[in-house]
Amino acid sequence: MPESPATAQDEPPEQDAPPGQPEAEVTFSESGGAGLRRRLTSRHLSMIAIGGAIGTGLFLGSGGTISQAGPGGALLAYAVVGMMVLFVMQSLGELSTHLPVAGSFHTYAARYVSPSFGFAMGWNYWFNWAITLAAELVAAGVIMSFWFPDVPAWIWAAVFLALLTGLNWLSARAFGEGEFWLALIKVVTVLVFLVLGVLMILGVLGGPSPGFSNWTHGDGPFVGGWVSVVSVFMIAGFSFQGTELVGVAAGESANPRRDMPRAIRSVFWRIMLFYIGAIAVIGFLLPYTDPSLLAAANSEDITASPFTLVFERAGIALAAGVMNAVILTAILSAGNSGLYASTRMLYAMAKEGVAPRLFARLNERGVPVMALLATAAIGLFGFLTEVMGDGAAYTWLINVSGLSGFIVWVGIAWSHFRFRRAWIRQGRNVSELPYVAPLFPLGPLLAIVLLLVVIIGQNTQAVVNGQVLEVVSAYIGLPVFLAVWGVHRAVTGRASRQVPLEAVDLSGAEASPD
Repeated sequence: MPESPATAQDEPPEQDAPPGQPEAEVTFSESGGAGLRRRLTSRHLSMIAIGGAIGTGLFLGSGGTISQAGPGGALLAYAVVGMMVLFVMQSLGELSTHLPVAGSFHTYAARYVSPSFGFAMGWNYWFNWAITLAAELVAAGVIMSFWFPDVPAWIWAAVFLALLTGLNWLSARAFGEGEFWLALIKVVTVLVFLVLGVLMILGVLGGPSPGFSNWTHGDGPFVGGWVSVVSVFMIAGFSFQGTELVGVAAGESANPRRDMPRAIRSVFWRIMLFYIGAIAVIGFLLPYTDPSLLAAANSEDITASPFTLVFERAGIALAAGVMNAVILTAILSAGNSGLYASTRMLYAMAKEGVAPRLFARLNERGVPVMALLATAAIGLFGFLTEVMGDGAAYTWLINVSGLSGFIVWVGIAWSHFRFRRAWIRQGRNVSELPYVAPLFPLGPLLAIVLLLVVIIGQNTQAVVNGQVLEVVSAYIGLPVFLAVWGVHRAVTGRASRQVPLEAVDLSGAEASPD
């Protein structure tokens, strides 16, 4: 089977640097000279994955999950979703250490499943993050109105778009450094929150300890039964989206075989600590009937954030202003990561001939600038549909991308399942892989089942109640993805059928010519 242009053969073989010497910079060979630079280090990869998962879903949405399902229900839902994400990340770890490329999920899906599936995956992911960039610009304008109510939101959006585009224009390392520090602010905030929360639970700060009173309050730790837990399950899934960004960054990692397994192993437990710990603290300190918990999830009111409420009770002055600043960094972090990931995805598709070749052009620092500008333009267009119109077009753009993250996770798990089966079918030994995902095949199969539950259960209440418009709004991303997949399959014919396991291209970085 012919090799795909943007996969392993673009890379020279990886060699470990001699002890005491820095690792040599590895580049993809390009017809134009300079190539993507492998400048992202282990700390960058870890923070990219952590930063992708910690955002407004934790700072604002976590209160709503407790209000809806109670502290016990919220903890259960996040724990189950966390395990699902672990399986997906382990699948991604095995794929990306074997073949660390910027195309990531698109390349894996095209190689190990079918070219049409990979085509739909790549465009789906690019569009998802390009539109997410627009959403972050809108949110950033709202956040800035906290301090500057008289300045139009579009001015701040333009400033932040220019800032993020400039940062990504510089180099992959500039993106990595920016993401590292933005994510670090979020991590420090959560750690401070956890420490203060534990001290308040013990009665050291903020008055007498509440003990377990809020866990036994009202209906107890589980509110609304399994229906509420399943509903929170969907919310938790959205909260964890972004962890897969590390797979795209593997294409520019200085040492992906060493750093990717480290990032996969450490990031999951850190994220679980942050989410499970934060929900436990909120559950102890605030009753699920507190109206502020639901208000924070349904509005942009920073003062209603459970983090703000806990900080205020701990005696921190200007808690709302502090959390507003932290949430702004979370928004900029999401925009920064989204712009990077979608740019690299568009670049990889251009390299493979499924996007205009124009987007494969690189500047002297190895940045795909045309892909970057195109993505930034889509983000700007999405933002303009919100501020210049009635917001209806913007809402539908967001709805189309709503399921994209879950679809990508399904694609990662399915690609890994077929990759490992092809590996065995072709007589390879699992011990040859640089990283082996444990619990195969249970891990990817269980992840797929849980993800299908999440996708199908997006808005079952609207389905039951016959609310057609809401049903279409919630699920439109799925038929759009299937349509792209089907049209490509129809146009390309037999060439895009599912690749037989015996014919799957299993070459990796180690087989790449210089």
